[in-house]
Amino acid sequence: MAQGFDWPVLMRAGMRGLGLSPERFWALTPAELQLLIGEAQGTKPMGRQRLDELIAAFPDKIEGSSK
Repeated sequence: MAQGFDWPVLMRAGMRGLGLSPERFWALTPAELQLLIGEAQGTKPMGRQRLDELIAAFPDKIEGSSK
């Protein structure tokens, strides 16, 4: 039998545990969420500080760009 996602648990982990906004949470792929909460084999959960560092280093939009 196929196992589904436990959305309440994942939402608590993403929004409460990682401090993601609902928009950011729902924009993640399941693989990205799994990596962030540390469920991928051999990985540790990414903390908010490291996530903020990555966001700063790789912004979605470059200042002064129309793209």
